Amino acid sequence: MRRLELPSVLKDGSFSVLAADEAGVPRKRTRAQDLITVSRGVRIPAGSSAHGAGALRAYCQLDDCTVLCHVTAARLWRVGLPLWADCDWRIHLARPRGGSFPKRANVVGHRLALAPGDVVMLDGVRVTSPERTFLDLAATLPLDDLVAAGDSLVSEHGPEFPSPRSALSNIEALNRMLLQHPGARNIRTAREALGYVRVGADSPPETHLRLALIRGGLPEPELNYVVWGRAGTPELWPDAAYPAYRISLQYDGVHHDGSGQHLRDIRRARTTDRLDWVEVRVSKDDLAGEHPAAVGRVRRAVRSRGWTPR
Repeated sequence: MRRLELPSVLKDGSFSVLAADEAGVPRKRTRAQDLITVSRGVRIPAGSSAHGAGALRAYCQLDDCTVLCHVTAARLWRVGLPLWADCDWRIHLARPRGGSFPKRANVVGHRLALAPGDVVMLDGVRVTSPERTFLDLAATLPLDDLVAAGDSLVSEHGPEFPSPRSALSNIEALNRMLLQHPGARNIRTAREALGYVRVGADSPPETHLRLALIRGGLPEPELNYVVWGRAGTPELWPDAAYPAYRISLQYDGVHHDGSGQHLRDIRRARTTDRLDWVEVRVSKDDLAGEHPAAVGRVRRAVRSRGWTPR
């Protein structure tokens, strides 16, 4: 006997048995072998390629208040996370305080004091807002990683950049969130981290580089800086810069291993030299340890251009 075809609304990701009921699907159909039981009352079609919000949709269909939060929300917002957190694929769910505690397989349950605006819809699921997600991450992430998460939320680039980017939030909105929840867990960590959040960092290593330089006694580098050529066109987009000393800082991540990127790096280095700037390239190894080698390399570069410690 041919199986009843699922409605299209249930095909593109996970769904709850309650959602299937509302779609008129018989309970017997939800127990068929072409559906995988992920958790109690949660199904996903076998072989589904759903990811992100689609894969998690069912968890917000179990009731009218459950919301995706913490690391799960951060991943949906594409927040820059440390590797250990980015590899934690447990699902973080929250319900308002006073309600029951979310308990099921592969779920980390939370009860949160959620104010109006703390929860928004993203691709059909309830999720904590970018600002509320930043606040909640303060209970999980060390200070520098929380700064990196904040940087990724406010990062933006204008039309003069090769890849313009719009920010998910801004520093003022993050500050308002902290003011709305003065008694939140680890609020002091959140406030301290927000003091270091800047616009223009595209990745956690770029944030860690900036923080290391500040703690090493160097001036804070400028982000979102554009080096313009004589023809009035942008030619360089450093990850960070010391314009007064014409120093360009570039972080070389995993994507720099490809041959195409290698050639682009060579062209960028030649352009840097032609414009009388000095490029300091930093790798993952340069940021390791309590005394990152990157600090010494950058210090030597700026001193060669006239900087003297105060």
